[in-house]
Amino acid sequence: MDYFTYKNGTLFAENVAVGDIAAKVGTPVYIYSRATFTDHLRKMQNAFAELDATICYSVKACGNINILKIMAKLGSGFDIVSGGELHRVQQAANDMKKVVYAGVGKTDDEIIAALKAGIGCFNIESEAELQNIIRLAGQCNIRTKAALRVNPDVDPKTHRYITTGKKETKFGVDIERAQKVFADFSNNGFVDLCAIHIHLGSGGKTTDPYTEAVEKILPLIDALRAKGHKIEMLDLGGGYGADYESGTVPSAADYAKGLVPLLKNKNLKIIFEPGKAIIANAGILLTKVLYTKQGGEKQFVIVDAGMNDLIRPPLYEAFHFIWPAKVKKQFEINKRQFAVPLAGLQAVDVVGPICETADFFAKDRALPPIKRNDLLSIFTAGAYGFSMASNYNARPRAAEVLVESDKWRVIRRRETYKDLTEPEHL
Repeated sequence: MDYFTYKNGTLFAENVAVGDIAAKVGTPVYIYSRATFTDHLRKMQNAFAELDATICYSVKACGNINILKIMAKLGSGFDIVSGGELHRVQQAANDMKKVVYAGVGKTDDEIIAALKAGIGCFNIESEAELQNIIRLAGQCNIRTKAALRVNPDVDPKTHRYITTGKKETKFGVDIERAQKVFADFSNNGFVDLCAIHIHLGSGGKTTDPYTEAVEKILPLIDALRAKGHKIEMLDLGGGYGADYESGTVPSAADYAKGLVPLLKNKNLKIIFEPGKAIIANAGILLTKVLYTKQGGEKQFVIVDAGMNDLIRPPLYEAFHFIWPAKVKKQFEINKRQFAVPLAGLQAVDVVGPICETADFFAKDRALPPIKRNDLLSIFTAGAYGFSMASNYNARPRAAEVLVESDKWRVIRRRETYKDLTEPEHL
């Protein structure tokens, strides 16, 4: 569920009308609901309470340090993939042992920083990377733990750009090679290779790929233990779905129903790395209509947000529900649907101001009548929205706002033109 609802035709984030935020902060603006991401995190923690499980929120989904601070207070750990994300987490949390570090291209400086920070575990993507971390840990005289990322060759049936658990990806090693990696590197003196990591990708809509992956990995763990290797942890990665359309993905309880029976009594610590499952529905991108125009047989709605603010639709062909922030009573709707079966709608393309044909948020989308200066809400934008934003076309990035019940605050100010050029004045 989320806490964005219409009341008398006006969209509210919890108990704040989003139009009131836009009036003071301007548009485009990202608006996050604390109640929503808190609810999603707690549901996942509760769903897997029978296991020795830690939820490590994926920072790449949305890394604002104000949100990370709240996550840390709620008991979340963190999944990071860069030195910059480590830096963010260090400003937001105290327990670095609840940090796991993934990514195929960790630099020496990033690895050394993570070693000195005392993170809980590196997720290892290749033998070459493992050799390098062993070398650097020796130089620093710091012991650390590592999980070998293993590809179970399971297809989550999602977009090809966000599928990562097949054999033919740049991530991890295949099951057949995994035993050799443990045999070659398990006694190296500085990196305790004591865990397995899997990650299928992002956006799965059923639980079946996750249970299939665990069913493939557990025999590997048994085989490794039989050869004397200490396997204390299984990191099941992220990719758990978010409701871009209402009711289209499993709940945390659904995932637990399939996974908990497989993992109970296996003497394993379990790590989950959810990102969008926690934060996606907790954010909207609010944008203002600049113009409407007719182009041939097409009707266009041109807004002040662009693909630099939210790149998912052109990059992943992703669906985001879009609806005006203020509507007449007959258009009030609280379910996110691809096709909205209401009379009086018109099919439009919602596009931005960027000089690219790919700059769109929706094509042939049924929307109520729209005019200049109306506000449109692009829903389920909390994940991979601001975190993938850019300054393309020299556009300052949007502000970010956090709503907590009937109060709100800016948690990242809107960038200025000065911000764009300041690093170039050398």
